[in-house]
Formats: sequence, structure tokens, C-alpha cells
Amino acid sequence: MNTPDIVYLFSYGTLQDRNVQISSFGRELAGRPDALPGYAQTLLAIGDPKVVEISGKTHHPVVRPSANPADEVAGTVFEITHQELLAADEYEVSDYKRVHVTLKSGIDAWVYIAA
Repeated sequence: MNTPDIVYLFSYGTLQDRNVQISSFGRELAGRPDALPGYAQTLLAIGDPKVVEISGKTHHPVVRPSANPADEVAGTVFEITHQELLAADEYEVSDYKRVHVTLKSGIDAWVYIAA
């Protein structure tokens, strides 16, 4: 159930990682599988050393809108607080922007896509 202080965040990348969650939110998130229709995924080189240290990866997945309506990106949807959403904003580098989308399940969620 979506309460006023809870928002949905869809992750297809490093925000699904336990270490990233603990570093960013101070806790491990519980989520469920979902998908982002109409997007395709590639990899992005990360230049921010702090983000690379937290994730342990120099390249992170990134999604962009796709011209192919059959494209979709699998991931996890999490229920988080507004404060945790702001923490996710701090973690994501400037190559990403946060947008509101409707997931395959029908849930309206925030997701980080290519800026």
C-alpha cells in the first residue's frame, strides 16, 4: 500500500546491491521483481571514485527510452521513504536523471535513466 511517506523506486542496477543499499540508506531494502517497459539497457563508465568504491564497479547499467515497444528492462521495485529517495539522488552520478514511470506491474515508480 502506498502511504504518503512511502515512494516506489525501480532499480535495474547497483541500487539492488546490498552494500550499496547499506551505504546509501543504512539498511538492506526488501523488493520484488518488476520490469520497465519501453526502455533498453547499456553500460556507462563511472568516473566518480566514491561511487566506484561503494559499488565495486567501474561500469554501471543505464537505461534509455527505446523505439522498440517490445523492449523492457528487468529489475526490482522497492518501497522507500522520501528521505531515502534523496539519499539515492546523492548516490547517483550526474550521468543519470530521476524520472517517474509506470512499471509492467502498473506501479508508478521513480527510476534513474540516462541524463
